[in-house]
Amino acid sequence: MRHGQWSVLVGAAGMLVIAGCSASDRSAAKSTAQEMVAQATPTPMAGTVQENTVSTTATVEKIDYKTRKVTLRATDGKSTTITAGEQVRNLAQVKKGDVIAITYYESLAYEVVPAGQGAPGVSVVEDAARAKPGERPAGAAAQAVTVTSTIEAIDKDTPAVTLRGPDGKTVTIKVRDRSKLDHVKVGDLVSLTYTEAVAIGVEPAAKGTSSGSKK
Repeated sequence: MRHGQWSVLVGAAGMLVIAGCSASDRSAAKSTAQEMVAQATPTPMAGTVQENTVSTTATVEKIDYKTRKVTLRATDGKSTTITAGEQVRNLAQVKKGDVIAITYYESLAYEVVPAGQGAPGVSVVEDAARAKPGERPAGAAAQAVTVTSTIEAIDKDTPAVTLRGPDGKTVTIKVRDRSKLDHVKVGDLVSLTYTEAVAIGVEPAAKGTSSGSKK
C-alpha cells in the first residue's frame, strides 16, 4: 500500500462525500475492483502482478450535525476530523460511538493484446454509488487506470521486453516467467491496470455508549 494505514483511514472516510453502498457489504471494495479488472483483461495472456487488501476501523468520537464535522479515532488512538459534504446522505443516522469499518484494496494487473486489436493510450474507469435514503451512510468506490504500450523488442535470454508508451518513450522490463515470452511478439500491446477501491460501512455504537447531540 502506498500510504500508511491511518492515511488510508482518513482518505476513505472522506470518500463518504462521493460514494455509497450497503453498509453490510464489507467486501465491496475488493469485489468492485476485481470486477473492473476482469472487464479490462479478457484474454488468456492476462493476470494479476500483485494485490493487497487492508481492513481497519475507526470510532466516531464527536459529531456536529450543523457543521457536518466528524471526529474519528483509529485503533491506534490517533484522531482526525473530516467534513462530510452535502452529498453524504443520512448523516443524522451516525452517532457518537458508532464504528466506521473500512476496507482498502489495490491491485496491478496486466493484459497482452495482439497487434491490430487495440492502440496505445491511457484510460480511467471509475465506479461508485451512494447509500439509499434512510440507510446509514456507507461508501464504495473504485478507480482503474490502464496504460497501454507497444512491445518494441523481446529479449528471451534476459528475459525482458522493451515497451514504447503512449508518449513515445521506451522502457525495458524484466519478465519473471520466461515461458510467457513464447506467446507474444513485437507489435503486440501490453496493458497495465492499477486499481484502487475503498468500501466503508457504519456499525451502530455498542449499547450504553452516549450519542452526540444534534445541532
